[in-house]
Amino acid sequence: MTAIHTPSEAEVDGAAARLYAADRESLGYVASHTRVTALNPDAVAAFEQLIRSVVPSLGMRRYELVTLAATGALGSTACRAHHGLKALGFIDADELERIARDYRTAGLPPEEVAMMAFAERLSGDSAAMTQADAAELQRLGFSDREIVDIAFAAAARNFYSRSLHALGVEPDIPPALPTPLRDALLAGMATRET
Repeated sequence: MTAIHTPSEAEVDGAAARLYAADRESLGYVASHTRVTALNPDAVAAFEQLIRSVVPSLGMRRYELVTLAATGALGSTACRAHHGLKALGFIDADELERIARDYRTAGLPPEEVAMMAFAERLSGDSAAMTQADAAELQRLGFSDREIVDIAFAAAARNFYSRSLHALGVEPDIPPALPTPLRDALLAGMATRET
């Protein structure tokens, strides 16, 4: 349980209340991470604006693939589960389950595998990355803007997931997430709790 006091739905107003309401509408409940991050709704809005700025060049499918690769590398149970559910809007459940188990053998096109590997490396040891990492994406046809946006998407997920880790936010798994997909998403991740 986080040490941060999280207000109930009756205690929030303004932008925080809108964040709670958005979760209630999309999930049927207010997620534990929303209860904590809504304490600074301006930061949440800035984060969401960053995401909105990278999605147009990548598309939602590729954005979610980058996010899943980053969350897996980070061991972020909450973000991996929630983005697994979101990804179902853009990726077939059977394909998503294969991707969650091992994106390298899931039958993805080489450029998507490379993009996910880039996000995974960034999330594990970004200081060890070199020009060769971006050059591989260029070789596979990604534009410079797309490469920058892949890096921004993965780094943004690092910001969000690592913040949840640092604040001790207990993950919740969306009940609407199908059990086989949930198991695939969470299998083999680092042993972190959030």
